[in-house]
Amino acid sequence: MADYWFREAVIYCVDVDTFQDSDGDGIGDLRGLIARLDHIARLGATCVWLNPIHPSPERDDGYDITDYYGVRPSLGTLGDFVELVHAAGDRGIRVMIDLVVNHTSDEHPWFRSARSDPDSPYRDWYVWAKDEPSDLRQGMVFPGYQDSTWSFDEEAGEWYFHRFYDFQPDLNMANPEVRREVDKIIGFWLQLGVSGFRLDAAPFIIELTVPDDPNPRQDFDWLGQFHRQLSWRRGDAVVLAEANVEPHQLTEYFGDGLRLPMLFNFLLNQRTFLALARSDVAPIIQALGEMPALPHGCQWATFMRNHDEVDLGRLVGREQEEVFAAFGPDPDMQLYGRGIRRRLAPMLGNDRKRLEMAYALQFSLPGTPVIRYGEEIGMGDDLALPERNAIRTPMQWADAPNAGFSAARRKRDLVRPVISTGDFGYPAVNVEDQQRDASSLLAWFQRAILTLRECVEFGTGDCQYVDTGHRDVLALVRAAPSGAMLALTNLGPTKRTIDLGPQEAQDGDPIDVFGDRDYAPASGQLEGLELAGYGYRWIRLRRTIGDRVATR
Repeated sequence: MADYWFREAVIYCVDVDTFQDSDGDGIGDLRGLIARLDHIARLGATCVWLNPIHPSPERDDGYDITDYYGVRPSLGTLGDFVELVHAAGDRGIRVMIDLVVNHTSDEHPWFRSARSDPDSPYRDWYVWAKDEPSDLRQGMVFPGYQDSTWSFDEEAGEWYFHRFYDFQPDLNMANPEVRREVDKIIGFWLQLGVSGFRLDAAPFIIELTVPDDPNPRQDFDWLGQFHRQLSWRRGDAVVLAEANVEPHQLTEYFGDGLRLPMLFNFLLNQRTFLALARSDVAPIIQALGEMPALPHGCQWATFMRNHDEVDLGRLVGREQEEVFAAFGPDPDMQLYGRGIRRRLAPMLGNDRKRLEMAYALQFSLPGTPVIRYGEEIGMGDDLALPERNAIRTPMQWADAPNAGFSAARRKRDLVRPVISTGDFGYPAVNVEDQQRDASSLLAWFQRAILTLRECVEFGTGDCQYVDTGHRDVLALVRAAPSGAMLALTNLGPTKRTIDLGPQEAQDGDPIDVFGDRDYAPASGQLEGLELAGYGYRWIRLRRTIGDRVATR
């Protein structure tokens, strides 16, 4: 892949149906998203990632798909999608879409045909068992909300496998015809102008599931075939994969740069929440040490909050308990026994200093930042909604009916209720008010992302931890051919003074480029560096222009 644009990108994640309604039916749509692209452009994002937009019964927020080659009618048409890609491109914004090929809806024509006739050409497109498997909970994903992973289908007279809900039968990726269909799907959307895909449930896609096998073989070679197909179709296209696996397994997914070019860093995310709960940088340092070296041209994706729960499954007993106690102490805030179903602002007590610090930390960690819509204004959650829907409420655009999301006259017509009361209700938290306030969280995000994009070392540079002598202060040096940056982050409430000494990557006078406040200029010795409680500083240590080090 010749163009590694994704290493310097800022990705903005959108649920189209909860972002902006253009026609007053209570459901967000592609035309509404087009009308709000200027907001995304002003924020500084360079890529929009769309959660599923395909036709679906929407029993799982669109992840139960009935047609991979269409757009859900409530969201618009293929013509609207092409117009979105064009309008986004005019603003320098790329478009990625979800690729959900681990399973389909049980209403998909493929499955309807498969269950209706053992001789159907689609029968082997799914995973079947003639006899009842002894382990009906094999590989369960949603404990407490899911009864089994094998269900008996009366019409087919056999058991079918579903890693997720029973209305989402798994596709049989061992079938070459299924793989060829996936190739057609990616080719179709690449032809319509997408710059890549977020690959849902990557570890499950490559598992060759058979009944009662707790450790099914994983076909990593398919990821290489997938990558080659993508690259042949469009050389600069990227796949951002969801693979929440053990650290030692990650190298298999990258495959020396010949399989998946980009992975969400779940390990770092979970350790970051543990670090925030403890005001101790040690878990982050541990995660950085466990992360495998990136092959050439590959990248991590960082996030604080995504569209799912905060998954703490890689933390061990007491560690998990500490994060729950700090950020999700009530059982209703927790999900699947492993996660927290809250947005970041309520998790951090709506404390602006801690919110800014957390996102400044994310932006300085190795990888490309991914931001969930609404985080830039500090949106809250609605715990009255089931499961993950708590953080999937409509975008709050204004102190206006339905938060400016929709002109629907009846609240029951809204795809989900808007948050209307309390500290996170739309009268208190909305884009319109924050856009007029230079001290707002939105204004902070705009400044932070602008600075981040000017400091490409955060996306492309090596990462070296520097001991500060304080358990609550993280110091990272990010060095690349373009220059070097020092990022200091105080995870605790106590003011600190840091003595680092000159750094190997340093050349010339250090220059503060971003921070939570104005600090005394950094000395060449990098001593006496002040840092407020929950403070952060980005300091340029070197800038290279051509073959020369730039001077002040």
